[in-house]
Amino acid sequence: MKKVTVKFNFSSIIWGIILVAAGVIFALNALDITDIDIFFKGWWTLFIIIPCTINLFTERDIAGNLFGIALGVFLFLCARDILDYSMIWKLLLPAFVVIIGLKMLIKGIFGRKDWDDDDDDDDDDGDETLDREGKPPHTANAIFSSHRINYDGMVFHSAELNVIFGGAQLDLRKAIIEGDCKVRANSIFGGITVLVPDNVNVRVSSSNIFGGCSNKTTEHPDAHTIYVTSNSIFGGTSIK
Repeated sequence: MKKVTVKFNFSSIIWGIILVAAGVIFALNALDITDIDIFFKGWWTLFIIIPCTINLFTERDIAGNLFGIALGVFLFLCARDILDYSMIWKLLLPAFVVIIGLKMLIKGIFGRKDWDDDDDDDDDDGDETLDREGKPPHTANAIFSSHRINYDGMVFHSAELNVIFGGAQLDLRKAIIEGDCKVRANSIFGGITVLVPDNVNVRVSSSNIFGGCSNKTTEHPDAHTIYVTSNSIFGGTSIK
């Protein structure tokens, strides 16, 4: 007998409960049974606080969601006339420092699991600084500059791109992909572009603060996988 595994979508369950509760309250108010004011002063900040709180337990972007919760709470207190909106610029830098510090603490205490292939037996005892052959990744740093890496006709295993106020491009469209690969993209006020071949899968793990990671590739069954880890602050990674 085939075993069926049921996986619950925590995010959908929470949102479902919230929407059902809101609908019931609207109905009770319409029937004059209750008089609950959903649109209280500062109610709009819940559209920041609630999604970030849910994502904190369902996604890997811990730092971004913590910052979103902090921002939402600050805006709520401002809307309730407890704090002043002008303080946001004074607290922005301290908030960044605290969030980055919390992320480092969480990483140090609980560790971090990046995208990896469960069937890959060539990992070196979990050392993610090494590729499948035990070699360090190709590292490129672009600080107030741009950098381009082209792997035309070359075997690719792993790479790490670090960008600060600059840009970087990793071109793998004509690279030789012999197995699963890893790319780490870190950007602060910068952008990183990763160009991949048409015959690979791409899996993304991202952590962003006022940034993002877009994956415009298509899935190819039974193909090798490129695992991309993207970390950005006021920056982003684009995978095409």
